[in-house]
Amino acid sequence: MPAYMVARVNVKDPVQYEEYKKLAPIAINKYGGEYLTRGGAMDTLEGETETQRVVIVKFPDYETARKCYDSREYSRARAERENAATGQFIILDGYQPA
Repeated sequence: MPAYMVARVNVKDPVQYEEYKKLAPIAINKYGGEYLTRGGAMDTLEGETETQRVVIVKFPDYETARKCYDSREYSRARAERENAATGQFIILDGYQPA
């Protein structure tokens, strides 16, 4: 069953964040991830206005998503992001109808 990594990111240093954006896809691709959205235009339809960058990545399964996040490649990307942005990153199982 597919799994998704969802990130809500507050970019504080756009120049430094570009370095993270160069490194993150290396890990994402290595672990079979596929960006479904990576920032871009959005509208808040209900609730408080979303002001953070939202990224959604699809992985083959939950374990692979976790391996990607814990990987050496993604650790390098996270180190570049450390002073450039703060955020919330979650992994969740996809929906599979009964």
